[in-house]
Amino acid sequence: MASAADIAARVSVEHRDGIAHVRLMRADKRNALDDAMFQAIAAAGERLKSDGSVRAVVLSGDGQSFCAGLDFGSFAAMGSGKSDDGSGSVIGAMQGDRITHLAQQICWVWQEVPVPVIAALRGHALGGGMQLALGADIRVAHPDTQLSMREVHWGLIPDMTGTLMLSRLVRPDVAKELVFTAKVISGKEGHDIGLASHLSSDPHADAMTLAREIASKSPDAVRGAKQLMNRLLNGGAAGQFAAERETIHQLIGK
Repeated sequence: MASAADIAARVSVEHRDGIAHVRLMRADKRNALDDAMFQAIAAAGERLKSDGSVRAVVLSGDGQSFCAGLDFGSFAAMGSGKSDDGSGSVIGAMQGDRITHLAQQICWVWQEVPVPVIAALRGHALGGGMQLALGADIRVAHPDTQLSMREVHWGLIPDMTGTLMLSRLVRPDVAKELVFTAKVISGKEGHDIGLASHLSSDPHADAMTLAREIASKSPDAVRGAKQLMNRLLNGGAAGQFAAERETIHQLIGK
C-alpha cells in the first residue's frame, strides 16, 4: 500500500479567488499513475466536491507533461484489484455504492465536482492520462501535446471511463479508430476532431484565464448548468463502466 506521505506528495491543490488549481506532482515520471497517484487524485476531487468556495477547477501536470499514463506496475492491478506492490485491494476495488472503482473514479470525480473543470494539457496525455483529461469538462492543449487512447497497444482496453467520455466528443468512427489503432496524435489533430476544446502555446495560463472568466459568473447558475448538461450527457454511465470492468478482467492475464 502507498504510504500517507507518498499520497500527500502526489497532488497539490491551491486555492485562489474561487479557483482550485489541482496539479499532478510526479514530474520525474511524467506524472505517471501509480497507486499513490490514483489515491491522491481521487482524494483531491472528493474534497473539491463539497467545497462551496470553489467556482472553477484547473487540472494540470507538473513539469513537461500532463500525464503519461499508467506505471507498468499498475497494469495488473487494474484487473486484479491489487495495488501495484501487490499488498492490497486498491486500484480495482469497488467501494460503497459508487459506480466506479478507483481507477475509473480519478476520471469520473471531475464530472461529480459541481463546478467546471478545465484540463491544461502539454507534453503527454497517454492512456490513463488521456482518460483523465477526458474526465474534465474542457481541455486546453498545446499543439504538440501527444494524445493517445493507448490501451490496445498493451493488449488492454480503455477502462477508466474512456469508452463513454471519448464517445461523447468525437464521431463513432473516429473514436473507434483512435481506440483500435492506439495511435498517437498531436494536440492540433486532437483539436481538429474535437478532443481539445482550445489550442494554446501556454495551456496552463489560458486555462486559468478561462477559469477566472467562469468564476466571475453566477456560481449557482454555473453549477446548475453543469448539473443539467451532465444529466443529459452521462446517462447510462453506470452500465458502461461496469462493462469496462468486465472486459478488462477478461483481458488481464491473457
